[in-house]
Amino acid sequence: MTESGPEPAIWGIHNDTLTSELVDGSFISLGWDELGDLDRIPEGRDGLKAVLAEARPEDSTNSIAGQAGVLFRFRSVMRVGDVVVAPYKPDSTVNIGVITGDYYYDGAADQHRHRRPVRWEKIGLSRTVFTQPALYELGAFITVFRIRRHAAEFLAALRTPEQDVEKVTVVVEDAVPASPDADVDETVDEPRASRIERHTRDFILEVLHTGISHQAFEEFTAALLQSVGYQARVTRYSQDGDVDVLAHRDQLGIEPPLIKVQCKHTTATIGAPAVHQLVRTQGTDELSIFVTLGTYSRDAIAIERQRSGIRLLAGEDVVSLVVDNYSRLPERWRSLIPLTPVLAVSDSASG
Repeated sequence: MTESGPEPAIWGIHNDTLTSELVDGSFISLGWDELGDLDRIPEGRDGLKAVLAEARPEDSTNSIAGQAGVLFRFRSVMRVGDVVVAPYKPDSTVNIGVITGDYYYDGAADQHRHRRPVRWEKIGLSRTVFTQPALYELGAFITVFRIRRHAAEFLAALRTPEQDVEKVTVVVEDAVPASPDADVDETVDEPRASRIERHTRDFILEVLHTGISHQAFEEFTAALLQSVGYQARVTRYSQDGDVDVLAHRDQLGIEPPLIKVQCKHTTATIGAPAVHQLVRTQGTDELSIFVTLGTYSRDAIAIERQRSGIRLLAGEDVVSLVVDNYSRLPERWRSLIPLTPVLAVSDSASG
């Protein structure tokens, strides 16, 4: 980014097709591969509409116009130096980067051939770093869109030299204005099913992160294991890396296997050393589970893949267990995380 001049545009982009390739290859991308190189399509947005209408005759006029808008923004409106905020679906974190070059068509790629080069500055940020309104804006029901109302939060996260998720959170909190800017033009997207679900999951994660203590997180983990059919009890509370919860399948807790659980009440990335520490406690015929609200490094995930008898539960896994077993959780935890069933408009509904 330039050090002077106007603030860069902040763009949100959703990609449900590619995953680690985006970070590894330093790019953002779109589908619509059947259109070929967009630079060869003349007449701006109208030219894109014409090509799309021919390629997708089954789509409505409104749908074609929306698709053309996405492609036009990606090819012609985004500028070098603009910021991109990209939710990362596999672990529901957020990546932030800076566009470093113009649109290009990668004909050799298997899919998502429309691309822009990006220098990723912040990778794997927990969604708890940002306010709920900012996350809601980030969940817009279109593929490429301007982030306007909460741009300051994402810029603060990008520009801080801090890498620790807790310290980045403090920086972002300081960037939140005391009152919303009423003059900012904000397009409110329809609250369809996926956005309602994502909002609910963000709420659960935030409550578990900021609403309870480290010790209470161990008690919650035991209750969560009980809700899925285990007998579980919390060990003596300590902060020295000991096993936090013991679990069994049988009610008396005497039949193998014994399950040792390590809890880390953080939204940061857990590395291999912490996982190795749990592995070292694992005896013959014992299993182990690592539970955190954050994510795991590649080295940590490699341990799980290479060693039998260990399971790593990330924040999104914990949230899924809460959602799937909510009615079986004790009242203490349901009161802390008040949820109610609701019917929502399907994402597939035509606008």
